[in-house]
Amino acid sequence: MRRVCLTLPTHRACPATIRAVAEEAAHGARHFGVEVHLLILDSSEAAVLAGHRRTVAALPPAPGVVVHHLDEAAQRAFLREVTVRSGVAEPDRTLALMLPSRVSYGACTNRAFLFAEALGCASVHRRDSDSRYQYLDGEPVFPLHHELAALGRPAAEVAGLVSRSRLDPAYAHRPVALVGGSFVGEMSVDVEEIRRLDPLVYEEVIGLSVPDGYPEIWRRNLIEEAFRGAGTAAFTGDLTTLTTVSPTRVDMCNVSLAREVYARVPLPPATDTIGSDYFLLHLVHDARLPGVLHNRHIVNFHTGERRSDSGFLAYQLRFAKFLLSAPHLHSVYAGTTAAGEALLDTGGGLRASAVAALVREGARVDPLEKAERLDVVDRSYRRLGGRYTEAADFLAGRRERLIDEVLEEMEEFALLIDAWAALAGASADHETFPEGVA
Repeated sequence: MRRVCLTLPTHRACPATIRAVAEEAAHGARHFGVEVHLLILDSSEAAVLAGHRRTVAALPPAPGVVVHHLDEAAQRAFLREVTVRSGVAEPDRTLALMLPSRVSYGACTNRAFLFAEALGCASVHRRDSDSRYQYLDGEPVFPLHHELAALGRPAAEVAGLVSRSRLDPAYAHRPVALVGGSFVGEMSVDVEEIRRLDPLVYEEVIGLSVPDGYPEIWRRNLIEEAFRGAGTAAFTGDLTTLTTVSPTRVDMCNVSLAREVYARVPLPPATDTIGSDYFLLHLVHDARLPGVLHNRHIVNFHTGERRSDSGFLAYQLRFAKFLLSAPHLHSVYAGTTAAGEALLDTGGGLRASAVAALVREGARVDPLEKAERLDVVDRSYRRLGGRYTEAADFLAGRRERLIDEVLEEMEEFALLIDAWAALAGASADHETFPEGVA
């Protein structure tokens, strides 16, 4: 029986989301005859973790669904065994990249990839703790439906299942590597506030996320669409497109990847950096691997913590690091775009060595460029005033460390890519899966 991994990484209270994602898992098992492994990777504090355990214990049994709820201790034990078994040169350093002490969107998803390998899954389907499903006629609209229908099948077969195809026929023999959608509802609360307070400041700051050299009309469109997902329109019916999926059309709360992607190349393990987990979306697109874009968008909302003073400063740090990382990643993406199908080996799989080489090349960014970016943020935030002045002071006190840190994280990403095949192979040994969980 085909196994798939539906994963929910979390570090905050989300009992309603756990229950909703469990319903999605049951839907997938019921309609597609697959074994769905619902993997909750929980980094929450003790009281929240205990509440999640009660929520998981109360989930109704569902045929074909196996639930795994792993706290950080269980995750660490698994990863420690995997890193040792893999034979990587620096197991302690590798373990730190897989389970850092700070928030890392890439690292939490990388852990899901390795657990999926241990479980013998063919794909990973990711959701987030701050998301909900849309409804149609009183029933939830589950993205997993489209993901299981298309992922891993030859694009030529999937062409008859989708609403439309915009895929180059030259790629029709390749299997679908990615299925995803976006979100509807609130854009990022802090970015939205900047836009509301001063549209010119918003344009200047968000403009830092756009690669240099884009025509002005494209640049303005990218700024306008940034952080907005699929807007606010309610779901009224399915629309699916077979294509090479643009990374700007997919959100990581609503995405699935075939193991032929994530077993070859991991995500950047950067800490406190939004957007760091979108790397594979760019790689799949640039390598001309087929995907399906759907409109079963997830409803975005923000927890109370995001609206607190501490949540505001935490996000500003992650946003600043995103802007500082952008020159590095833009360099890598320029390389992957130029490489195109050369990113693939003769069997159609991603060549990790080629990707690692581009990441190392992308690390060579003039520190002055990053310093100038922080200057723009500092000047812009002080113009906004209020709590943005506090954010400017907060970032100024960490200025040199942030500039150095994004470089170090690019170099660490290259090292993780080098080690990834060994880690994935060691994970595929079922003896390494945490006892008493499966």
